[in-house]
Amino acid sequence: MKSKLATTPSKVWCYPALVVIIFASMLSASAQPPTSTPQPSPTPSLERKFLKNILRDQRAIWTWPLHLQRDDAKWLAPLGLSTAALIATDRRTADALNDNSTRLNVSHAISDLGSGYGASSIAGAFYLIGQTTHNARARETGLLGGEALIDSGIVAAVLKRATQRPRPRAGKERGDFFDGGLSFPSGHSIAAWSLATVVANEYRGNRLVDISAYGLAAAVSVVALHGAQPLPV
Repeated sequence: MKSKLATTPSKVWCYPALVVIIFASMLSASAQPPTSTPQPSPTPSLERKFLKNILRDQRAIWTWPLHLQRDDAKWLAPLGLSTAALIATDRRTADALNDNSTRLNVSHAISDLGSGYGASSIAGAFYLIGQTTHNARARETGLLGGEALIDSGIVAAVLKRATQRPRPRAGKERGDFFDGGLSFPSGHSIAAWSLATVVANEYRGNRLVDISAYGLAAAVSVVALHGAQPLPV
């Protein structure tokens, strides 16, 4: 009975949200002038170079610190300070949350949007819709979204193994680094923001798409940060 309560809301929240993002994106595509639509000619190469592009991405991601510029401090400094503040306070914040079943179920449902099957379903839906409707932009969004999810998944897996941090509410050593946990960084949050960035960039200029994509990514991050266990990350 308990597991049913935790999974049922996912069907209520996840699929309508997926439909909202895709529907808004399709509207944006239909409203754009033909010259702004990606040309079909270079698109097939994305399938052929999918794995090659992932390897290229990984090299760029892991060598990124070597290419930092002085101007990068403008966003690195506030990002670092904000991350440090959240890490320092997330255990206390988690303690302040009760185990209300409604909040837990809603948190689990929203978190599903950033799960492997949730995020990949959205990317897959874009690709299939693009293929069947000959919509080059939707097809490209699906391919780039899948690429981003694989890239972010690899990064998250490596960092989780390196930091070994249990969830802030997971037992005696909760929130401590290098203690056998796998909660930092949140895989759900990384997946949600990676896919949201791809969708927003492919359909840039459409406020509904931006709000839907980044809003859902932010919601996933909040429940991943403060959601009660056993919320998976």
